[in-house]
Amino acid sequence: MRQAWWRSGVVLATLVGSYHAVIRPWQVRWGATDEEVTARLPGDERIAEPATQVTRAIGVDAPPEAVWPWLVQLGADRGGFYSYDWLEDLFGLGIHSADAVVAAWQQLAVGDLVAADARRRGGWYVVDLRPAELLALQVADLRRGRPTSRADRPGWEFLWTFALRPTPDGTTRLVVRERVAVGRRPLRLLLTPVGIVSFVMTRRMLLGLAARAEAAHRGAGARGAGA
Repeated sequence: MRQAWWRSGVVLATLVGSYHAVIRPWQVRWGATDEEVTARLPGDERIAEPATQVTRAIGVDAPPEAVWPWLVQLGADRGGFYSYDWLEDLFGLGIHSADAVVAAWQQLAVGDLVAADARRRGGWYVVDLRPAELLALQVADLRRGRPTSRADRPGWEFLWTFALRPTPDGTTRLVVRERVAVGRRPLRLLLTPVGIVSFVMTRRMLLGLAARAEAAHRGAGARGAGA
C-alpha cells in the first residue's frame, strides 16, 4: 500500500511539473506575439500588482470595424460567447452563441452588465469601451453594485480586456488579456483549475468569433461586388 501511494505521488508530481513546465507557458500566451504579451493595454492599472496576467490573441481576416459588432454583443443574454455552449449549459448558464449580428445587441455602455448567465446572476461590468478598439470588463459584485475587490469576500479581482489592433494589410489582431489578483492564498489554490478551463473556453471563443467575423466580412464583400 505504501509503495502504491508513493507511485501515485510520483505520477501526480510529474503531471504537475509537466503542466507548469510545458503546458502552462504555452496556454497562457496562446496565439500571442512577444510584443502583445509585454504591451500595456488600457485598463491594466485597474488590477494593481501583485497580479497574474494572461494574454492570448488571434488574427482575424477582417478590419476592426467588422470584428467589433460581434465583440460588443457578448453576453449570456445577448450574443453568447462563441465558445462551447454545450459545456456552459452543463452548468445551467443558458448560453446560446449567435451566428448573426443583432441590432438590438449593439448598444453597450460603461457601467452596463455583461451577463455570465441568462438569468443575470453574475457577470462583468463594462469599465472601458472604445468602438472598434477596446472593450474592458471587470467581474461584478452585484450586491455592492461595483467590481469585485481583493479586499472583500471572496477576495479576488478580475479584468477581461479585448483589444482590436489594426494591421497594415487591413486585418485585425484580437488580443484578449486577463488580469487576476487574489487576496487570500487558499483561494489562489482553488482558482488554479479555473485557469485551465479559462484557456479551453477562451481559445474556442477566439476561434468562434474570428470565424463569424471573417464569414460576415466575406459575405459583405461579395454582396458589394455584385451590386
